[in-house]
Amino acid sequence: MVMGATGSRLERALGDQFPEGERYFGLENFGNTCYCNSVLQALYFCVPFREQLLEYYNRTKTGGDPEENLLTCLADLFTQIYSQKKKTGVIAPKRFVQRVRKQNELFRSYMHQDAHEFLNFLLNELADILEKEANAAKKFSGNLALPEKVVNGKLNGTTNGNQQQQQPVTWVHKIFQGTLTNETRCLCCETITARDETFLDLSLDIEQNSSITSCLRNFSSTETLNAEDKFFCDKCCSLQEAQKRMKIKIPPRILVIHLKRFKYIEQLGRYKKLFYRVVFPMELKLCNTTDDAPGSDAEYSLFAVVVHVGSGPNHGHYISLVKSHNHWLFFDDENVEMIDESVVPSFFGTAQEYSNNTDHGYILFYECLAQGS
Repeated sequence: MVMGATGSRLERALGDQFPEGERYFGLENFGNTCYCNSVLQALYFCVPFREQLLEYYNRTKTGGDPEENLLTCLADLFTQIYSQKKKTGVIAPKRFVQRVRKQNELFRSYMHQDAHEFLNFLLNELADILEKEANAAKKFSGNLALPEKVVNGKLNGTTNGNQQQQQPVTWVHKIFQGTLTNETRCLCCETITARDETFLDLSLDIEQNSSITSCLRNFSSTETLNAEDKFFCDKCCSLQEAQKRMKIKIPPRILVIHLKRFKYIEQLGRYKKLFYRVVFPMELKLCNTTDDAPGSDAEYSLFAVVVHVGSGPNHGHYISLVKSHNHWLFFDDENVEMIDESVVPSFFGTAQEYSNNTDHGYILFYECLAQGS
């Protein structure tokens, strides 16, 4: 299935600058699968993720046909796009979508779905499959260290600040996983209790006319625990007033930021979409790392944005903006267009409560530029 005029237009726009070996393919929509298509485009242009999937496909095919699961279906889809003879066109990710619906009843209906929920489900499911494969391999090697299980975007199990952090094993973890440290300081004895937890993405509360940096600062702001929320201090052996804060201890290689654009309004008894203007820069330095965090001065570069189009949480559309070889592309299901970088700020949100512009950045993908990250 060829994109025709759109594909030709894209090839003409890039001309001699069309990246060697790259493919720009739209994805067919099966009724309501824009949430899936937008996330898949962002992941396809997450180069370390794509490379691992292509390698996984080649490795499993040489070892015979593996049992079909979400990982094999995604690897098949990415390989199908990557190995196309044409530079542009449309692919129907039918087998992958069928597998998603078979695997998770949440995505079986034809209602509007949440792209962040889908991304969370997908990464957890892929990590789970890889862990099971590593577990099977362990029976033969006897020496393979296994990661903890991922649940809701975070790994089960925590460690205190003095224990050795267990390193992730699967490539999903190595690409997306970071570590947060939750520090609680007793205001009576000044003892600090630190608890670490891992994350695959950061969900940030947003405010009107703010920025990603200010959202990260708020995420790590100090909170006082008092009255009914007092902290049980092991040293004092009693409930005490305390201060707590959450900081990034180990930054991830790929930082995924989810903006909480859907807020439950008590008076309305339902969720409402926040149109808030939240500036997301092309280059980002983390402002909320611990003092001893490795690569705390590392710079991140924006390479993909999943955009929610619509006025509410229960209806609308998803598109994605992707940076590939210094070019920005606009993916809207089957349609792919080249856009100028100056267009990206139009997806920050709006300063007004209501606006005709309902296209807002929802999930941001940043790649760490530090060497050896």
